[in-house]
Amino acid sequence: MRQKTHFKKTRAIILIIFALIIWPVIAFAEEARLTDFVVTNNRDHLLLYFSVENCFTPELIRAIESGIETTFTFFIRLYERRQWWWDKKLRDIEIRHSIKYDHLKNIYKVKLSEQENSIISAKGFDEAKKLMADVVSLEVISLHYLKKGQRYQIQMMAEMDKVNLPFYLHYVFFFVSFWDFETDWHTIDFRY
Repeated sequence: MRQKTHFKKTRAIILIIFALIIWPVIAFAEEARLTDFVVTNNRDHLLLYFSVENCFTPELIRAIESGIETTFTFFIRLYERRQWWWDKKLRDIEIRHSIKYDHLKNIYKVKLSEQENSIISAKGFDEAKKLMADVVSLEVISLHYLKKGQRYQIQMMAEMDKVNLPFYLHYVFFFVSFWDFETDWHTIDFRY
């Protein structure tokens, strides 16, 4: 009976120490956020550019460099703004950027779903990070669906997909949830 009580106290002390060490890191870490928004058009489509910042924590970088595939998902919604009625949703887009480090070739493979799942090989991590974090020239909608003079709204957010590890590794990598991020929704109103 005495050993069980001692074991419970020891376990409680370890958990408290762990919480005191990890909590400040979590509390003071900069949150991921969307930046550098540009809404423009080419001859045929409405185009969107933006980036996500503060998404690569040291833990996430170590995980990527150890070969764990990581995926960012971007959600984009386009609404037609209507004054006396609910806004009308015109598009609901979900795109994914995935990264996997190839130890044998010493390259990062970045897969971009908005470019027909093309895989781009990056020699350095800075180049791979930029590919992962930037949404460039995303075709949101064909211009013939938009009305001249009408007000529109684009909403967007980004999140990192949960890392799926084999079951037996969940006990080893119990801190995997600290890699997760999700940005706030960001809204841009514009007139076409």
